Amino acid sequence: MRVLRYTILLIALVLWSGGLSSTVLHGLYDTGIVVDDYRFGDLYRLSALPQFKETKPVCASANRSSDTDSTHLYIIGDSFSEPERLTQSDFRVSRFQRVAWDFQQRIQLDSTKRNVLLIESVERHIRDHFFRPIHEFVVQTDTSKSPTPKLPLRQRLSNEFHRSDMEERLESALFSRDWAFWFKELKAKLTLNWFNRESSGVSLSEDHKSVFLRSDVDTTKTKISSFTHIPDKEITVLVDSINSVVARYKRLGFDEVYFSMIPNKASIVEPNRGAYNQLIERVQQHPNLRVSTIDLYDVFKADRTSPYLKGDTHWTCEGREQWLNLVRQKARI
Repeated sequence: MRVLRYTILLIALVLWSGGLSSTVLHGLYDTGIVVDDYRFGDLYRLSALPQFKETKPVCASANRSSDTDSTHLYIIGDSFSEPERLTQSDFRVSRFQRVAWDFQQRIQLDSTKRNVLLIESVERHIRDHFFRPIHEFVVQTDTSKSPTPKLPLRQRLSNEFHRSDMEERLESALFSRDWAFWFKELKAKLTLNWFNRESSGVSLSEDHKSVFLRSDVDTTKTKISSFTHIPDKEITVLVDSINSVVARYKRLGFDEVYFSMIPNKASIVEPNRGAYNQLIERVQQHPNLRVSTIDLYDVFKADRTSPYLKGDTHWTCEGREQWLNLVRQKARI
């Protein structure tokens, strides 16, 4: 009996640690103790509606990278360019380095190579990203002489054991198995059928055939929603900020800089839901813009089938390939 009590206590401590620490949680994923609760899509995870349950596909690699290629590719990006969705093998380059928004990496550019920077952002975060200084890549002449400084212990502990998403991590650690999804689905179906309400994190299309992040369609989310009014003056300020970032990175040694705006799912699947603010078009067509853009919006808008996964905010393998082809053609990689 004592062994059983200690075993239960140990299991509870391990799962509780996963809720407190993202590093511990990733370790639990790697060992199989906790399974990926995003495996059926981030929107299904939020909504728990079974009609949007679909195993996320693994897209085929292009196997294009080459040690002898003269191009080095650097990406500042969000979840669309995470390693699970994008790798060096998708491009004809000899070096590939990516940094996520709000993080920082020190890099040293090789002047004998063609250094290309691709700045990628989903539509909902464009204004947030460019209304602050962007120093995700810190370009140095010799990174060995100025290694990345070690953060103070207090800050490292704060980054490791942050409380803001502790509840979400605990939920992932405790309720990521199929049995838990069954109960969540039952509750979500009853709530939708009886009260015509979905989870607070999502919003259904008018025909109930698609699901979106609520923040993408909620006009009270003034810097995120596709249907929030944006004055022309703010677009001009945003374009000036983008130009400033591009000019600074070119001064630091990049030969070419490209900017890619990934449309919100709602902007493509249900653009008539409200008064679409046309953020992407207004930025890309602005007369002051001085950066080459990867125009995915027009391609997705012309597509007869949705380029987005049924239960996820991200694209299908076909949508991903459309974007990759545009990047390869524009940046010649």
